[in-house]
Amino acid sequence: MRARVTGFFFLTGLVGALGLASVTYAVTRSYLIDQRRDVARQQAVNNAHLIRDRLTTRRSSDAGEVLQSIRTENKGYALLHLETGNKSFSQDTLSFTNADLPRELREQVLAGSTGYQYYALKGQPYLAVGVSIAEPAAQYFEVFPLNTVDRDLRVIGTALVIGASTTALFAAGLGWWASRRLLRPLSRVADAASELASGGLDTRLPPDPDPDLDRLATSFNGMADAVQARIQREARFASDVSHELRSPITALTAAVEVLDARRADLPDRSQQALDVVVHQVRRFDQMVLDLLELSRLDAGVAELNREDVDLASIVQRIANRYGFGEVPIEVGPGADVPIPVDKRRLERIVANLLDNARQHAGGPARVSIELSRASGEPTLNLAVEDSGPGVALSERTRIFERYARGTASRSRVGTGLGLALVAEHAHAHGGRAWVEDRPGGGSRFVVSFPVTPR
Repeated sequence: MRARVTGFFFLTGLVGALGLASVTYAVTRSYLIDQRRDVARQQAVNNAHLIRDRLTTRRSSDAGEVLQSIRTENKGYALLHLETGNKSFSQDTLSFTNADLPRELREQVLAGSTGYQYYALKGQPYLAVGVSIAEPAAQYFEVFPLNTVDRDLRVIGTALVIGASTTALFAAGLGWWASRRLLRPLSRVADAASELASGGLDTRLPPDPDPDLDRLATSFNGMADAVQARIQREARFASDVSHELRSPITALTAAVEVLDARRADLPDRSQQALDVVVHQVRRFDQMVLDLLELSRLDAGVAELNREDVDLASIVQRIANRYGFGEVPIEVGPGADVPIPVDKRRLERIVANLLDNARQHAGGPARVSIELSRASGEPTLNLAVEDSGPGVALSERTRIFERYARGTASRSRVGTGLGLALVAEHAHAHGGRAWVEDRPGGGSRFVVSFPVTPR
């Protein structure tokens, strides 16, 4: 928008300046030419009267001398034609003759009139004035160069073009300044909206002295209040529900464990039903735990206790604890440096990624730890690889959202919260989580950890 406003001011200034320059040039040109014509006509008439007076007291054979005594402008010349003997005289016979005059002007003056005509001779502009002298019968012509007028007009035209260009640039600068000043409140609103979208629910706009802008700020703050209240209400509801479910889920789990311990006393069909109950109760219990953890993250009460750890050794211990001790862990060059992480959050990340590979891809194939500088700052990338069907490009961002599940895992068991927790914990460390194709088939779920804490 700023570019469009600046361009509009520039074009408006340019068109206006060029229009004014064109009118100014036309008026100035007309004035200079008319002034030059009037002066030339008056001078030619005066010189014709002078020649008439001198020829009445001298012989016609002295007409050449009389003509040479007439003063003309620099680079101009005078011609005299006597009807007696049909003789013509020129001040400069080598450069100018009677034949160089415009034919129309000669015919007009020979007919007894006084006239003038603009014409070009040898590439130069001239104004020719002809005066008919009755006694003696003669015609006097005087030619005036227009080089000075032409040069003055070129100078004026150049100055007007420069002035128009300067005016257009000034208008563009004014437009840029005005657009910047006008759009500054919108920029503040855009920045505030970005902060609000990134999680800064307390972002508000200060009051503005301008009534229209103050109305915009008030509307934005009202919207932000409504969004914050709704998000907090939903987070509080999820937290309350999760807390309320903990007690019955704990009781159900204990009862199911008692039944599972005496499953040998049950018939086969009852054992099958018990397996379903045990599995669903454990899944329900995990979902409640995930919801509680997400509610703590949303409320900002979950602390981040960093400790410098060797990522490879702690990942190996986590894998052993969750039954993935046989999964190979490969450490790339330079990736054995200690990094500051929260051990509890790191355990949730690794456990969720390993469990995700087991549920949806037949189990993890490899865990790799690599040092990367792709983002400009060094990071350690923890990747859990599998040999499953992979993740479609259209789903690689969505699967890290809450309750989202990929197409390939729709029929499988899961809460849809595991990868969302991975993304949340990665973001808390200043890193991020993503999924990419694994060479040879499958997927690589990667989490980056900054080597230097942010």
